[in-house]
Order: sequence, then structure tokens, then C-alpha cells
Amino acid sequence: MVVTSADVVWHDLECGSYSADLPVWLELAECHGSPVLDIGAGTGRVALDLARAGHRVTAVDLDPDLLRALQDRAGGEHVETVRADARSFELDRHDFALCLVPMQTIQLLSSSAERASFLRCAYAHLRPGGLLACAIVTELEPFDVADGSPGPTPETSQVGETLYVSQVESVRVLPRSVVIERSRRIISPHAQESDGHLLDESAIERNVIELARISASEIEREGSQVGFHPEPALVIEPTDEHVGSVVVMLRA
Repeated sequence: MVVTSADVVWHDLECGSYSADLPVWLELAECHGSPVLDIGAGTGRVALDLARAGHRVTAVDLDPDLLRALQDRAGGEHVETVRADARSFELDRHDFALCLVPMQTIQLLSSSAERASFLRCAYAHLRPGGLLACAIVTELEPFDVADGSPGPTPETSQVGETLYVSQVESVRVLPRSVVIERSRRIISPHAQESDGHLLDESAIERNVIELARISASEIEREGSQVGFHPEPALVIEPTDEHVGSVVVMLRA
């Protein structure tokens, strides 16, 4: 029996269903070719989609459980997994045609110094003329369910007889960052319902993510300082469930 870690379940639940950006990454890969470097690959949402289309992908992430899940799911697809920090990775090859940073991963780097470290690493691993494409979110509406805001619908996943429930409960927009807080619940198969309420459920876990507030022009300027040449950005339109994003494009 395959045992799935809670980290994998939460990652799949909170990130895995997003697909609005997949056509953008696929089109960029079709235009630029392989190999492709996927930064913050997680369980392979983007990497596996590209590999199934015939592209050779190197998937980089810090979480070993997520990478193991990605490798298990890859089967015979052309995906190599590497556990490394985006700010300091050193790979065997330096001829990537395309480096992708989906889902605001670059905004997890909290300072210009951290982003500069990543940008230098990305530049060193791209072939001349290769492209770095980073998705960022620039507009988020603040809310807090504690103030009476309804918030988004909870996301749920059934794994065996256990129910996983994740819900974004607040978005706080601060001067230099956006703080997103979720509640996570793992509900045992012994939970029962009475009048629509769960009688036996586990404690609520709080998950907090902080994204740096940064514009496309700021990343373009930081990229220029390490040798990149900015190109016109792309836009990923919002969906009913997800905000839109801007894809910053930097040419090596």
C-alpha cells in the first residue's frame, strides 16, 4: 500500500487543481524547446504536464516528500527531480532553454537579496537566449472571515476514509507583503454528522504563507542587474476560483 504524506495531500489539495496557467507554460515550452527547468515543482502539476507533451523537465523543490510523489507519478516520463534551494541550486547542466517559476513561487523569496540569488542561479543554468518566466500576483483583495466575510469555499480531498479540508480564512495586504492564512482539518473516518455538523474532528491547524509584494517592473529591474533582458510580460486571466497573475519574462 502506498502511504501518502500529509504534506503531499495538502499540496495537491491547495495547488494541484489550478490549471489556468498550464497552456502558458506549454506554449512557452513549445516555442523554446527542451530541457525545461521547473522551480518549486511540488508534486509535478506543471512538470508532468510538460513531460506528457514530450518535453524533458528537471523539477526542483526543497520538499523531499513532494519530489518523491512527483517521481512516482512520472512513471516513464522525462522528468528528473532535484532537491535544492532556489537561491543556491547547482545542477550538472547549464543549457536549459526555459526556466519556469509558476504560482507566485518567486514571491516566497522575501527580499531583493534572496531574489538576486535566485536570478543569478537561473541565469547561470540557462543557455544563451534562454528564457526565465516567473508568475507573480499583484492584486489580492483583503478579507477576514472573523469580520464576517464569507471567504472562499473550502477545498476537500478524500484519502481512503480520511477527509482533508482546507479553507483560506484571511488575506492581509501589508505594505511589503501579503499574508494568506488557511485552516486545515483532518477529519477521521469515525467522525459523525448531526444536523450537518461534525461531532468528532481533529484540531484545526493554521497554515500561513507570506508573499512579497513586488511588481513586474521591479523583477525586471532585478533581472537586468544580473544580465537578463526583459521582454513583454504575459497575463494569466483570473478564474472563478483563482486570482489572475502576470508572467514576467526575462531573456538570458
